[in-house]
Amino acid sequence: MNDMKTLRTLAFTLLFAVLTVSYVSGGEVSPTQQLQPTIEALFAILDDASLRGKENTVERRNKIMTAIADRFDFREMSKRVLGKTWYDLSDDEKAHFVSQVTKLLENVYIGKLEAYDGRDVEFVAERIKGKRAQVTTLVPYEGSKIPIHYIMQREQDEWMVYDINIEGVSLVRNYMEQFGTILREQQYDGLIKTIEEKNKSFAAEYGSG
Repeated sequence: MNDMKTLRTLAFTLLFAVLTVSYVSGGEVSPTQQLQPTIEALFAILDDASLRGKENTVERRNKIMTAIADRFDFREMSKRVLGKTWYDLSDDEKAHFVSQVTKLLENVYIGKLEAYDGRDVEFVAERIKGKRAQVTTLVPYEGSKIPIHYIMQREQDEWMVYDINIEGVSLVRNYMEQFGTILREQQYDGLIKTIEEKNKSFAAEYGSG
């Protein structure tokens, strides 16, 4: 009799454990689920007729940067492109570097998206390995579909983008290599000056400087 009671207790305990695990797993939000609203908001801005055209570039990009700010970790991107030199900077220098790299990535990443002729972005794949994930999207362009991969890492309950791969090119790796060359030749002062000048040229082109 005691054995039967013990078995029933054990069975109940195991059932409760299974249900609890299922509930926790089911309650987790995937990288795609977290990223999708952000990317859809981005493309909605690009698709807004009142914001199209070169004359609206500054307003359009400001709206986009506001829309993606909570899902894109620009500080982590900046840290990665700078490499070990990051740890030699003061807090003020780090903040300034992040602001300049964010502006540079804005012009490159959003500039790429502005060139595509379709707004029907598709979320086609997701890969998760530990605290890292890759979410793959397809964007229409001249009769084909361009793959854009968002590389993300988990920070507590949030999945944050720290790199973007467009048409096979990683923004972080691309700038890490470029910055590495400048750092070897001109040190950090030369690098930040180069980035600042590049951003000024973008600002002049779009009338925001």
